[in-house]
Amino acid sequence: MPVSERMLRRAARLLAAVVAACASVALAGITLLAPAVPAHADSIRDGEYWLSEYGIQKAWDVSKGAGVTVAVIDSGVNGGIPDLKGAVAGGTDASGAGQADGQGPIGSEPVHGTLVATVLAGRGHNPDGSPAASGSVGSDGIVGVAPQAQLLTVSTWLGSPNPAGRTDADQIPAAVRWAVDHGAKVINMSLGSSSPDWPSSWDDAFLYAEQKDVVVVAAAGNRAAGNIQVGAPATIPGVLTVAGLDRQEHASVDASSQGVSIGVSAPAEQLLGGLPDGNYAQWEGSSGATPIVAGVAALIRAKWPQMSAKQVINRIVSTAKDAGAPGHDPIYGYGVLDAGAALTANVPETTANPLGSIADWIRVHRRSAPATPGPSPTGPAKAPAEDTPLPEASVPVPAASADANPWPAVVVLGFGGLIAVILGGGTWHVLRLRRAADAGADGGGETGDGAEGEPSAEKS
Repeated sequence: MPVSERMLRRAARLLAAVVAACASVALAGITLLAPAVPAHADSIRDGEYWLSEYGIQKAWDVSKGAGVTVAVIDSGVNGGIPDLKGAVAGGTDASGAGQADGQGPIGSEPVHGTLVATVLAGRGHNPDGSPAASGSVGSDGIVGVAPQAQLLTVSTWLGSPNPAGRTDADQIPAAVRWAVDHGAKVINMSLGSSSPDWPSSWDDAFLYAEQKDVVVVAAAGNRAAGNIQVGAPATIPGVLTVAGLDRQEHASVDASSQGVSIGVSAPAEQLLGGLPDGNYAQWEGSSGATPIVAGVAALIRAKWPQMSAKQVINRIVSTAKDAGAPGHDPIYGYGVLDAGAALTANVPETTANPLGSIADWIRVHRRSAPATPGPSPTGPAKAPAEDTPLPEASVPVPAASADANPWPAVVVLGFGGLIAVILGGGTWHVLRLRRAADAGADGGGETGDGAEGEPSAEKS
């Protein structure tokens, strides 16, 4: 296949990935339950099995997320429902097709963002349907993993053509940058694509989040939506990717995916969440597992405000209960989420994010190496400042060796002379045949190399 055609096909695949990015943001098996009023704790709250089974209630003895802002990049979050009253501190629309404050449900799955937000930071409500008092948790309705955290909502149009024309390549980086600039310390991205690649337009935004010390949590994707392998943004180095589990803490057949970038696993089946109209729904998917983990990240950041993002991620993955193959594996990551251990265990500090760095990836895959290496360090290396820009691309300059070996030049010259001899001999032979042919044509005699009147010739 010609190189140009190969490049065109690769470009076409990348374009298709960009167009299809976030297409797996979908809900599986939504079942409407009782309306928010007069829903009671025994029908809704008790259905949140993950609060007790994954150590979240134990973690609440240490932290409930107060003082931490979490951004939900999704289909819009309706902060007006009782379970989210007072939880949404601000928002914007990255699609150009939604409400300016990001609270209008949009896209192919408009209820998705509110479901995610209630699982992450729902505050429940009182038995009479009124919102819970500020800083408290109501006895009824959905309570989130980090019920005292503040939410930012960034609405995006994903999964179907955006009437405003903005693509995923435009919306996602704009959403990430806005969230970082408006104080998010954790970003929840319950979305995914069918491709492990991402457009280069995303690079700087995720690098910006990394440099600003923000924890980014993303969904691994769902097999039921056709995502057998993890897709972007969950493949971006440094992102905490969440895989889904069933009620037996086994990898979910439909509500999960697999890939080497998975960091931790969390419940993804028989989930409950709030809808924009005040009703509730039962749903499943790694989209629901993601806010559970993002909520735990918020609990940690509230407990230790000065802890770096890489330390937060390390605390979550290092305290996970090992599952699947020993150690890290592409189904469970580092294991099953244990929120209680993540908030109470003695975890040694790490010098690097166990899930990698987008800055390092960009240096290797998007930028050329520096022209010449710098001098060897004479002392301990100092980490660059978080806001230090990456070096500009440059073309490497090869350096000549001082003790170059002469034999390669001799060999090249030898082969060159041999080729010259062969060409000279061939030319002489052709001229000889032409002279013989001319003589035969003039005298009608034999050619000397073949039968009479038929000169011989070599086939090429």
